[in-house]
Amino acid sequence: MAYADDLLIATRGDSIRAVQNYPNVEMSKSNEWSRRNKIKCNDKKSKAMLVTSRKKREDQDITIYLHFKPLEQVTQTKYLGTILDRKFKFHEHIRYAAERSTKLIHNLSRSARMTWGLKNEAVPTMYKGAILPLLMYGAPIWSEAMKYELNMQKYVRVQRLINLKMARAYRTTSNKALCILTGATPIIL
Repeated sequence: MAYADDLLIATRGDSIRAVQNYPNVEMSKSNEWSRRNKIKCNDKKSKAMLVTSRKKREDQDITIYLHFKPLEQVTQTKYLGTILDRKFKFHEHIRYAAERSTKLIHNLSRSARMTWGLKNEAVPTMYKGAILPLLMYGAPIWSEAMKYELNMQKYVRVQRLINLKMARAYRTTSNKALCILTGATPIIL
């Protein structure tokens, strides 16, 4: 799959050797094409990742070459704004999105003070326009990861934080009560 300047080569095989050979053949074709068209690839950004569903611990080192140099093997990578890990659990992506949203909420709340700055009516607009899209980016891909309690808690924590800012309620107010007060649909049903 290719999008703009990102290329993802995904292969499937019965053994590590087969998984290693298919991408090497495709990478040699890519090398030849880029050489003919006088296009230079960034070797430093290129990485290899093995995704497996096997529970058995075996040698999972693969060697894939780009321009006759082995690619760095990683356990997670960012592709089109979504962090992919080797088991497709998306824990790191959800943690990253929740962390960025929390920082954004704190930065926005500094500008929406009681006596100066933005009016409190702007907070729901900021939530719908900035925080919700950040949290939900790529949701069709990682929606299965929300069956894990840890991932759900991270998103509920972010929604609770913004609901506290919108309702100007005490921090002891329950999350369900905050959703009712603000009229927000719970992010995780």
